[in-house]
Amino acid sequence: MRRTFRRLVPGIVALVWLTQGLGAGESRPPATARLEAYVKAFNSGSEAAMREFFLAHFSESALKEVPAANRLGRYSRSKTLLRSLEIRKILAERPGQTFALVRAAGGRDFILRAVAEKSPPHKLEAIFLEAVDDPADIVLPEPKAGEKEFISSVRKHLEERTRADEFSGVVLVAVKDRVVFHEAYGYADREKKIPNRKDTKFNLGSINKNFTRVAVLQLVRRGKMTLEDTIKKFLPDYPNAQAAERVTVRHLLEMTSGIGDFFGPRYDATPKEKIRSIEDYLPLFADLPLAFEPGANSRYSNGGYIVLGAIIEEITGQDYYGYVRENVFKPCGMLDTDSYARDADVPNLARGYTRRGEGEERVLNHATLPGRGSSAGGGYSTAEDLLRYVRGLKAGVVFLPDTAAGLAVAGGAPGINSTLEWDPRRETVVIVLTNFDPTLAGDTARRILSWLPE
Repeated sequence: MRRTFRRLVPGIVALVWLTQGLGAGESRPPATARLEAYVKAFNSGSEAAMREFFLAHFSESALKEVPAANRLGRYSRSKTLLRSLEIRKILAERPGQTFALVRAAGGRDFILRAVAEKSPPHKLEAIFLEAVDDPADIVLPEPKAGEKEFISSVRKHLEERTRADEFSGVVLVAVKDRVVFHEAYGYADREKKIPNRKDTKFNLGSINKNFTRVAVLQLVRRGKMTLEDTIKKFLPDYPNAQAAERVTVRHLLEMTSGIGDFFGPRYDATPKEKIRSIEDYLPLFADLPLAFEPGANSRYSNGGYIVLGAIIEEITGQDYYGYVRENVFKPCGMLDTDSYARDADVPNLARGYTRRGEGEERVLNHATLPGRGSSAGGGYSTAEDLLRYVRGLKAGVVFLPDTAAGLAVAGGAPGINSTLEWDPRRETVVIVLTNFDPTLAGDTARRILSWLPE
């Protein structure tokens, strides 16, 4: 589920281009000059110009990681979604890195980060584009001197926030596949004073969409569907004929379908305990008109991922929950991950707490939860299981394209907020699971990432 969601663009996997910039001799830091050159190339609108830019300026190792054709595909999708980028401010220039605040044509803000080699000719190793909810809340890196200072800083920060009743949850940090920090804070059940444990299960919100994406791509690779198949091929009775005929699996995955949200008046009017299956979610939105022509725009779509769940069920002949349990979770060793019914007696499950209003006491979010989560979100997992998921992606046990770029996913709703940040270049994983409101997990993860030693 998702009311607020921090994500990279496009889709759910981090958007990363590996680029190389201009020649030496620039008066400005090389990373700054190359960042500006990238924005100019992006705004040109010419795939030919972008291809020339990539081929001329990418390092050999970068092209091996992600071929030019893949980069052009990303550029085309991103150009459709963002249209143009405007540099609003250079936020910081560090050795080998430049951070800029940029704004897309639709008015959304991003951090554009250019990472350059530290030795001549200072080619760029990467450019990251990260969505920003509020420019005033941007946290730039302040690397600690070493692992001991890093761990001390993280622990002190979390202990202070917990004492102030501003944090409750679990944080896990892994570096080079070694867990360097893993601690639990606050209460899983405030009324019974049951503390969170390192293995407590938290509601993931929209992180479950990533598992749905894995499941869909599994079926594509097994020849059960293609990305260009329409909804109608699998769901001929889908109530919106226009959507059924025009919306493809690719549109659903990339949130360019025009299908909207299941949250709204119908969801609010439905007894939540009756929403227990993928089929139960469809009447909340499926007959509504498309918001735009499929592929012409992008809008966050919980409904689209419900449709993907229904397609998975139709193809496999089993319910969505059973399919992902057997084909995604178990292969990765994620035995504490599942979509539990709201009224199930599940041991070691964190209860969610939301504020009634600014500054007021925290109350249970139970009444806002559906009877069971879905292919769009609302399942549960532990920090260790999410680390197992990353390891499964690294080992090829489960598949997502472009995992060389890493993964940045999050989910949030009242009393729910979780974030997973995986950066293969730095060989780091930061996982924050909380049973408080957004944007706690994302804010905490960004603070921790900013302190990682270089």
